Amino acid sequence: MKRFALLWLVLVTLTGCAAIPTNTQPKPIGPKDSKGADAPDAPEPRQNIDPFMLVRDFIDATSNPDGDYAAARAFLTPEAAKKWDTKNPTIIETGFSTVPSSQAPQEKTQTVLLQGKYVGRLGSDNAFVPQLGDFQKAVKVERNADNQWRISEPPPGVYMPQSLFNNAYRRITLYFYNPEFTVLVPDPRYVVIPPVTSIPTRVTELLVKGPGDAVRDTLVSALGSDADKFSDTKESDDGALEVNLTNVGKDLTPEKRKQIVAQVVKSFSGVTSSRVRVLVEGQQILPDQRDYRPSDVSATAGESLLALNANLQGMLVVDGSIRSLTDGNPIKGPAGAGTYGAVSAAQSLDGSRLAVVSRSGGGVRLRIGELEQDLSEVDLPATTLSRPTWLLSTGPKEPGIEVWTAVDGKSVARVTRSDNGSWTAKGVNITDIEPFGAISELRLSRDGTRAALVIAGKLYVASVVRDNQDVALRAPRQLQPSTLGSAVQSIDWLSQDVLAVSSSLPSWPVTKVYTDGYRMDRYSQSNLTVPVGSVASAPARQVQVVDPSGLWSASDITDVWKSSGIRVPPGSLVFYPG
Repeated sequence: MKRFALLWLVLVTLTGCAAIPTNTQPKPIGPKDSKGADAPDAPEPRQNIDPFMLVRDFIDATSNPDGDYAAARAFLTPEAAKKWDTKNPTIIETGFSTVPSSQAPQEKTQTVLLQGKYVGRLGSDNAFVPQLGDFQKAVKVERNADNQWRISEPPPGVYMPQSLFNNAYRRITLYFYNPEFTVLVPDPRYVVIPPVTSIPTRVTELLVKGPGDAVRDTLVSALGSDADKFSDTKESDDGALEVNLTNVGKDLTPEKRKQIVAQVVKSFSGVTSSRVRVLVEGQQILPDQRDYRPSDVSATAGESLLALNANLQGMLVVDGSIRSLTDGNPIKGPAGAGTYGAVSAAQSLDGSRLAVVSRSGGGVRLRIGELEQDLSEVDLPATTLSRPTWLLSTGPKEPGIEVWTAVDGKSVARVTRSDNGSWTAKGVNITDIEPFGAISELRLSRDGTRAALVIAGKLYVASVVRDNQDVALRAPRQLQPSTLGSAVQSIDWLSQDVLAVSSSLPSWPVTKVYTDGYRMDRYSQSNLTVPVGSVASAPARQVQVVDPSGLWSASDITDVWKSSGIRVPPGSLVFYPG
């Protein structure tokens, strides 16, 4: 019992993590988690409550999913309670209203209009899906035999105000591999807060189901498609968390076993601080080590591929030349000398190569090559090209071999390096995002599985899907539309699932936006002048921005922006490798 109490304290303090649903909707499990006689007794609605307050209280009661939403079902007629479909919740703004319908009130029946704005919903995979627009749902109520109002026709599904969702649900992060099995990628989900003892089992259940809907064609699981839990995930007598799996494949190689361990341990890193023990049908998965912590799996997780070398401090594009962010001096070579008339640029993750968009006649050209050497011009004529972005390398010290850019705002090209050293442009299928407008910014995540885009001033994230030689951007979703609108100026990846975003909004000059679209944090507004035209971010690096007055930096959202000693004119760009 002491171990469980300690686990509960650690979980609440570190993550506030929650249970995972096995079917279409999350709910706690335990001795009272069932329908019928064993369901918890739900309190009756307040006596003599009017129809409008009845509907409001019903909506508030949906934050408690115990006993298949027994608390909310108490507001329904018996017939309606049997039919009500408690699928995954639709999240609405907290300031919803209940108003009369146009018809005159009746003595025995009434129709109440539930009105408000959508925030989003949880998909069947428990991932957050942004949803726009106003809604109006007719809710019919009637008097029961005790002359009390009850809901006879509730809105379809669960409608939950955002404030209650924040209290009832928590974000957890599962991990799956990129197709090459070189790096683990976060896949966030939202789950209801459960009894603490069910948390590990629920995490395992969701993990074995595989990647979420938005990244199902992008990420892969080391566990395999037939994987399942062999027994409940629970704490052992010696304090380790035992994850017992089955159907993870036959004739597992040592490398595959390491990948399974890394994926499981990383997925539990936000759930427990205990050691994690991975078993296959009760047997230790690897003979040389029994228990693991996140630091033990960093190599197999591919963390070295994503980590920037400490010597790579970033660069600037100033008046057509590439300069060092360390001291503001031009870098060596023609790019630093201003030979190419640089409009924008990007440095490969390993630091050895440079891609530059240069002025050429009435248009621009893309040039790529070794950092301080002559850069080769790519056969990609264009009027405009977005700031280049590099795909991750194949190894920790391997140079990048693929660069992406948006061409004239209408298409996306990926430029790849052949064995003879030439660079060739190939198209990317953007059918899913073409209707949204012109692309002004494009940034590949440093793990290469997602793309962040600014389209007509709006922020989008899409999944990168590779099918042999065909590459496409799929499952696009707009992030924070009600706040950012069409005011986004520049974007960069702060981490694998968080973006730094600059805008022309005085109240939101720089923000941290999570890629599922649910959460958004504002950096300090001090000292900045909008529009903030350029932003650069990376793990373990300060966020750098350029506004009309110069170059500024901050380490955290609460920091006051500090002016750089490097003087840059308006329109300059700042960038980190990637």
